[in-house]
Amino acid sequence: MSVRPVFIVAGIGNGTGTGASAARLFAKSGYRVAIIARNADHVKNLAQEITTAGFEAAPFPVADYSYKSVLGVFDAVRAHQWPTPERAEVRVALWNAGSGVFKTFLNVTEEDLASALESNVTAPFAFSRQAVLAFRENSIDSLGRRGTLLFTGATASWRGNVFTSAFAAGKFALRALTQSLNKEFGKENIHVAHTIIDGGILTDRSAERREGAARDEYKTNEDIRLNPDSIAQSYLYLTNQDRSAWTWELDLRPAHEKW
Repeated sequence: MSVRPVFIVAGIGNGTGTGASAARLFAKSGYRVAIIARNADHVKNLAQEITTAGFEAAPFPVADYSYKSVLGVFDAVRAHQWPTPERAEVRVALWNAGSGVFKTFLNVTEEDLASALESNVTAPFAFSRQAVLAFRENSIDSLGRRGTLLFTGATASWRGNVFTSAFAAGKFALRALTQSLNKEFGKENIHVAHTIIDGGILTDRSAERREGAARDEYKTNEDIRLNPDSIAQSYLYLTNQDRSAWTWELDLRPAHEKW
């Protein structure tokens, strides 16, 4: 029986950002797409959009990003019956979920900290465990890979700032996890890559936070913010690297970002 690769993405926001763009692009590139997120409506809407366009996608909403929930939803993805008969293999998994806590240190609550750690440490550990176990079942392909595990990072993965004590703590930890996974599982032909998104990303929500001319410029000026479709292209590029030249970390920023 022929094989169709599966792309799993966790975290799509309201369907206008990086996770959703990656889902659309990987679907167009021949992958079945499994979409995981906490907002059931957003997950179902994106899956319906992709299937209506003639590709294969399935929604997998979760109540939360607890360790147990992530293990369970990954099992559901692997057990899913796709509409076409080809055997499914999980070949690419993207952890794009996160929790944005932006407060001065003394205003950070225990709940804020728990949220940051769950989405950037606990859940990615569970997601990575399931992805690695799935990849181990795959044969090595023509580019020398069993699978590719991708993570979305942020400027806060590199440095903290006044409002990012909780956010940066989580992102630092996520970055360390990806580096450890890369070192441990590269020798099994599993590619792990972490991407630093160093700048604002154009989404409906990010545009709405601006007013008037500033909003119009943010939408139209490609120099001042990242395009989620372009980020998705970078994820596909990472996925298609052969084993002689793998990237662990890639940083992306708009041309006029002050860094």
